[in-house]
Amino acid sequence: MGRAFEFRKARKMKRWSAMSKAFTRIGKDIVIAVKEGGPDPETNSRLRAVIQNAKAVNMPKVNVERAIKKATDKDTANYETVLFEGYAPHGIAVLVETSTDNNNRTVANVRSYFNKCDGNLGTSGSVEFMFDHKCHFRIPAGNLDLDELELELIDYGADELFFDEKDEDDDNSVDGIIIYAEFQNYGTLQKALEEMNLEILSSDFEYIPTIQKVVTAEQKEDIDKLLEKLDDDDDVNNVYTTLKEEE
Repeated sequence: MGRAFEFRKARKMKRWSAMSKAFTRIGKDIVIAVKEGGPDPETNSRLRAVIQNAKAVNMPKVNVERAIKKATDKDTANYETVLFEGYAPHGIAVLVETSTDNNNRTVANVRSYFNKCDGNLGTSGSVEFMFDHKCHFRIPAGNLDLDELELELIDYGADELFFDEKDEDDDNSVDGIIIYAEFQNYGTLQKALEEMNLEILSSDFEYIPTIQKVVTAEQKEDIDKLLEKLDDDDDVNNVYTTLKEEE
């Protein structure tokens, strides 16, 4: 197993901290996708992927349809994806991924969180080099042979595959296979999986730290104060750090 597997295991599938957070993010993703490629998922691969993610978190179909309709309204503001970089206390690098319709508001909020928690908001490129930008897909495991599938997908940019057990708390969840690739290979890999008639249960992007730092329990409390404030902000999609997480 590689670094992506260990990273994902440590995060315990924590892409979104709560159902309401998931629905908020997907609503924004739908707006971005529709504004870029139109409201028809058949011709808009990005929207198709967002709808798959909506199903993965059990977002009601009516909510998805309402969001698509709203996104087609010319008066609906678009969202911009903005990445913030900085340091939490004790030298822990932090990447904050946001989707915002008001960049001034988001900048002010993120800066205030860093300042209040003894961190430092940095400039573009100050910590991003410590992370690898990856994409991933989750497909049903079924009777697929992991090694054979890996050989088929290597030519389309896949660089790590591993088995992923179903969520026992979700009756609709199934055992799956996670496929990781470089960020820029997302479209190629999505197309390949669809042409192979392999159902995509969900897909997303992640920043995986290339280095990680161990801290004491007391130091982690200081760091968590900042991370909790960031996670609670509606504009924040994901927070990535170089903190060595407990497995």
